[in-house]
Amino acid sequence: MSLYVDGFVVPLPKDKIEAYKKLALVAAEVWMDHGALDYRECVGDDLETEQCTSFRTIAGCSPDETVVFAWITYPSREDRDTINAAVMKDPRLACSMEDPSAMPFDCKRMAYGGFTTLVSASKETATA
Repeated sequence: MSLYVDGFVVPLPKDKIEAYKKLALVAAEVWMDHGALDYRECVGDDLETEQCTSFRTIAGCSPDETVVFAWITYPSREDRDTINAAVMKDPRLACSMEDPSAMPFDCKRMAYGGFTTLVSASKETATA
């Protein structure tokens, strides 16, 4: 099975992490309810590096921002398209979609892309 992944890089003000987490918890429930296989939102913890370009750099972070690295996994690209269409109509996310100024981050600075899986390996452990 060739899984499909939507990936996100979000510059996030450090003082908005809790507000973002509340939104992400709702979003996770919505995506999973509509058929996503996996939903992850990860906040930057170890972002400084000298060997390559850092996530802070690619996200254009200011000193008071960190990075959220996130992904959603789907059975296929076709499933992703169907699931995302349902998510966009889901009333649980309507308030955040209708008013971008209410979001805890600047949506225009978020990077997004869809990816076909090239290699996949895991030892899954549930965390909350």
